Amino acid sequence: MSDTILSRLRAPQGVVDAVLDTDTFNEIDDQFALSYMLRSTERINTRAIYAAPFFNENSSSPEDGMLKSYEEIKTLLKLANREDLIPCAFEGSRRYLPDEKTPVDSPAARDLAARAAEYSPEHPLYVVGIGAITNVASALLLNPAIAENIVVVWLGGHSLEWPDTNEFNMMQDVAAARVVFSGAAVVQLPCMGVVDRFTLTEPELHYWLLGKSALCDHLANATIEAAHRYAKGKPWSRVIWDVTAVAWLLNDNDRFMNSRIIPAPIPQYDHHYSLDPRRAPLRYVWNIKRDALMADLIAKLTK
Repeated sequence: MSDTILSRLRAPQGVVDAVLDTDTFNEIDDQFALSYMLRSTERINTRAIYAAPFFNENSSSPEDGMLKSYEEIKTLLKLANREDLIPCAFEGSRRYLPDEKTPVDSPAARDLAARAAEYSPEHPLYVVGIGAITNVASALLLNPAIAENIVVVWLGGHSLEWPDTNEFNMMQDVAAARVVFSGAAVVQLPCMGVVDRFTLTEPELHYWLLGKSALCDHLANATIEAAHRYAKGKPWSRVIWDVTAVAWLLNDNDRFMNSRIIPAPIPQYDHHYSLDPRRAPLRYVWNIKRDALMADLIAKLTK
């Protein structure tokens, strides 16, 4: 194992520079994650925000999902009183990778390819990905040298024990996941089997967030309205997955999650992992400390 890679895979100490790659219009958890990152200025310098493509019932195509996410990023920045970062928000890929060798050109990919070149293995740029990882893979293909200068913290795939990898972020662009898992230091936060325990409920939203600020009202009301549509009068809890990826940057002394080093799994196109012990190391998060992280999230959002 490379000592340099292993050093980059440790939880950061002190203040770090980071960018966020997000399909912000897809689900409310992206909006929580972006807000959490913006309110963690004591530890995170947010340098750029990239709109990621997505395609589901909330968009008509990957391009439409990316453009809606780009607009939602700007809305969140205004609600968080961080209009200063609007010039640092970039449109991302309008489609997924066609194969593992061909980047999808976009302002986001170009910015990351250039920005990461200014960092080093000793002082890396942290790339927090909470959507399809197309923009990040494209930047690596545009400028492979940046692999030594970044740490990719990605919420994607399911746990190794889960029967498949048919998770939204990973299944949208398996080619991009394969590029990233083969070309950079990666911290993986699996969804089902790990991050799915990080949930919120309606009483908590009413008690902790509603009435605290315009941003808190926006986050709480959007979560409650969506849950009322899909739960239809039944009890519900909502996983706000993406917050955990940002929390890795704050995870000194394992205060929010536990992890271990494993050989990087290989995402396959038929939605399973292949395992090879000769692969480069990857940090695999296996446990989320729900209450500790929730307390920090609420404190940051309401301060």
